[in-house]
Amino acid sequence: MGISAERLRQSLDALAAIEPAFAAAIERVGYPEPRISDRGYVTLLRAIVGQQVSIKAAAAIWNKLDAATGGAADPAKVAAASDEVLRSAGLSRMKALYAHSLAEELLSGRLDLDRLPEDDEEAIASLVHIKGIGRWTAEIYLLFAEGREDVWPAGDLAVQIEIGRILGLEAKPGEKQLRALAEPWRPHRGAAAVFAWHHRKVQPI
Repeated sequence: MGISAERLRQSLDALAAIEPAFAAAIERVGYPEPRISDRGYVTLLRAIVGQQVSIKAAAAIWNKLDAATGGAADPAKVAAASDEVLRSAGLSRMKALYAHSLAEELLSGRLDLDRLPEDDEEAIASLVHIKGIGRWTAEIYLLFAEGREDVWPAGDLAVQIEIGRILGLEAKPGEKQLRALAEPWRPHRGAAAVFAWHHRKVQPI
């Protein structure tokens, strides 16, 4: 789902009107492409699989997991697989625990990804309840898979670095400072994050 290209442009134009540094940065690097993921279980399980490994390694592990479980996209099959089966596919002991936790939360009905709370903080709380899903993963899911336009992953290192560069700050802002800096940007903070990643890609340090 994610934030559409049209909505990104509208939000960034609004940010440019609020903060001249965004206007100058957009002039330098242009508008970003949307970042869109599918809503649902598979995206979250892939996030767990991909923690602390390269994109290439994550893809290889996913393929092994899919084969070992008979269909990793089915939470019932993941829940039924033993730890040994999951670990044989390349998951660490903790990741196997996380994969089971996610599948069981969905199968029990304690987690309904089609009906997450409308309030962003409540939705984040629902997701971080799952073992292996931290605040950053929850925020990225809500931003990329649900297109929640004001989700602000202020703990993301790249966002911290790039917002500091865009604003011309002497030092990289920490999470607390970045949350305070972005208060005037509501309800467009999601677009600010997408733009920060785009800025880093186009103008790397």
